[in-house]
Amino acid sequence: MCHLARRIILPGSPEGFCFRAGGDRCLQSMPTANVSKDHPALKCATLFAMMNDDASTPDRPISFTVTATDAASAARAGTLTTPHGVIQTPMFMPVGTQASVKALAPDDLTALGAQIILGNTYHLLLRPGPELIADFGGLHHFMGWHGPMLTDSGGFQVFSLGHLRALTDDGVTFRSHLDGNEVRLTPERVIAVEEQIGADIILPLDECPPYPCDEATMRRATERTHRWAERAIAARKRPDQALFGIPQGGMSAELRAWSAETISALPFDGFSIGGLSVGEPKEVMWAMAAATVPHLDPTRPRHLLGVGSPEDLVEGVAHGMDLFDCVLPTRVARNGGLYTPTGRVNIRAARWRAEHGPVQAGCDCWTCQRFSAAYLHHLARAEELLYYRLGTIHNLRFLIRQMAQMRAAICDGTFAQWRADFHARYQPASAAKREEQREKWLARHSANPDRAP
Repeated sequence: MCHLARRIILPGSPEGFCFRAGGDRCLQSMPTANVSKDHPALKCATLFAMMNDDASTPDRPISFTVTATDAASAARAGTLTTPHGVIQTPMFMPVGTQASVKALAPDDLTALGAQIILGNTYHLLLRPGPELIADFGGLHHFMGWHGPMLTDSGGFQVFSLGHLRALTDDGVTFRSHLDGNEVRLTPERVIAVEEQIGADIILPLDECPPYPCDEATMRRATERTHRWAERAIAARKRPDQALFGIPQGGMSAELRAWSAETISALPFDGFSIGGLSVGEPKEVMWAMAAATVPHLDPTRPRHLLGVGSPEDLVEGVAHGMDLFDCVLPTRVARNGGLYTPTGRVNIRAARWRAEHGPVQAGCDCWTCQRFSAAYLHHLARAEELLYYRLGTIHNLRFLIRQMAQMRAAICDGTFAQWRADFHARYQPASAAKREEQREKWLARHSANPDRAP
């Protein structure tokens, strides 16, 4: 095999295909007699060579440049350019599950510094439907957000339905949590729906193995994810959308490395690492991230799906992640939890009843600049709708400001000290408390796969 190349073994193929590591031009394509010329992976191999041949194809839909790295960790700062704007990484994406970041308008998001938001394909498919969104010119026009946008595949929601779904190699059939109607998703249909929705970055259908599960289940889900990835690539039609691949692998370091290598060798524009932060201990999550990142092409952006607590963002950046998304900051805000440099506080607690100052001294968010902690306490206790907006603004601004601070520290060569200082002052919620909250949430929403209740 050639120097700096990676071999991908296909079903029925003892030889496989050889690609240059790092996403450069395909050095050689070696289909064996056992592989049909119509095999989806052969089409992927051809497309991979074509997409990286500057003389024969138009520019790719996004570009990504690493501008600085940290000597003591995998942290890096970069610039991601999309059709709707530039993103300075590392960056956190507020989640607009149903074409709305809960309680906020697009102008609010712009004011607090959001550079990209995430929409959920599952929910938008069910309501209002991709045809209607396409009729309005795509999701950007429909919701009035004209910055960069990413849509996930909806796979997490579908697989969380459990008894309401049936899974085969072809795809997944499930019952809508809204009306019980049967819906069928295949890798091809997910791509078609996301092309109608029109985000800058789209994700393919994948299978997220549950936690915990046995080795056979993890391997089966990972293999299926790889096959679906090939089908998603073959199905894409819009040249103005970037398609990120999803490495899986469960909680097996070996499967994680294999999945990262397999997905990295396919012509994806970036990577969205899936199957983490699904209930496993934090130390296991970071071990799996560490097993994944070294096997991904370093020239393409990395997105860590579903991670968004302040402490996890710091560790995610240290492990080499560029983009993050999570409903946690908006959900905890609506339930009275507000972030501060020393940890999360409960604004409903009696200590805030007569506090004249803001919930966080020195915070530059509109909420802290304008309103006292006592007022927020009153609104939260009275369940006034204004509280949901003010609390959400504070938490999202806290995280976006934190991402900017980490970027600056990486560029200045001081990230290691910044990381140490953060952990010295920030007190995260205890593991027992997190598990208690998770069980309560699952009990309340067991029949509703909405990640943003």
